[in-house]
Amino acid sequence: MERLDESFVFASIRPREPDSHKGSYGHVLLAAGSRRYRGAANLAAEGALRAGAGIVTLAAVEPVIAAAAARLPECCLLPCPEGPDGGLGAAAADSLLAARQKATVLLMGPGMGNTPDTRALVRALAAGAACTVVLDADALNAAAAMLAAGEPLPRPAAGFELILTPHPGEMARLTGLAPAEIAADRPGVAARYAEMWGCTVVLKGHHTLIAAPDGRLWQNTTGNAGLARGGSGDVLAGMTAGLAACGLPAPEAAACAVWLHGAAADRCARRLGQYGMLPHDLLADLGAIFAENYR
Repeated sequence: MERLDESFVFASIRPREPDSHKGSYGHVLLAAGSRRYRGAANLAAEGALRAGAGIVTLAAVEPVIAAAAARLPECCLLPCPEGPDGGLGAAAADSLLAARQKATVLLMGPGMGNTPDTRALVRALAAGAACTVVLDADALNAAAAMLAAGEPLPRPAAGFELILTPHPGEMARLTGLAPAEIAADRPGVAARYAEMWGCTVVLKGHHTLIAAPDGRLWQNTTGNAGLARGGSGDVLAGMTAGLAACGLPAPEAAACAVWLHGAAADRCARRLGQYGMLPHDLLADLGAIFAENYR
């Protein structure tokens, strides 16, 4: 197991070429948010934009779209039908499948709600996608329900990569292991399931672990308890998708996002304190880190 550090991150993320354009840095399609969790979609979208994605399209219900339009004018918007639980309805599948054709990365889950509609959309969109797929939050709960029902893990088409970003509770639901079993051997669990599932696993927590399907395993060295609040994971999911859109392979995109997320949190804590800092505050510190390394 390797410990992540700054040299790894900035050897993996290359400077932007002077003659590049928005298409050079990929297109993230983000399916996120619901009436109850409107902020999650905004945090994930801004995380993807601040991590460098060329285009981010947020597919969401109208209340979430309205909030994003007010906060993030850079974000493209795809209004979708609402389901009975206030999130993306299963009827959104056709428009999302059309949008998926242009995506470099599909990110699903932040704030979607753990509903039958979410499960239907994950089943329809993640499986067979011709792009990198990132499953976070309620998309992981949907995947866990599918696995429990004997269905395969939803994964993109052959040749494209899958990233899962579970916290310990979500990992327990995905694997069927007791939380105590996961806590007792976090590196072993992350590495075993990354290999078994053929994907990158980000097992979040103190010293987050990133396991690649080829056996590589990294332990994060940044971050603090100021991240222990709702919304932090939404920012991280967006950053992961953004770096993957920029062309980083899935394991490197996840590892760099985790380190940068924690490094930004450490700066933020020095400014605002661990009690006072909020997840959206991290994004200014993320920009400062990039500014110091890439002019």
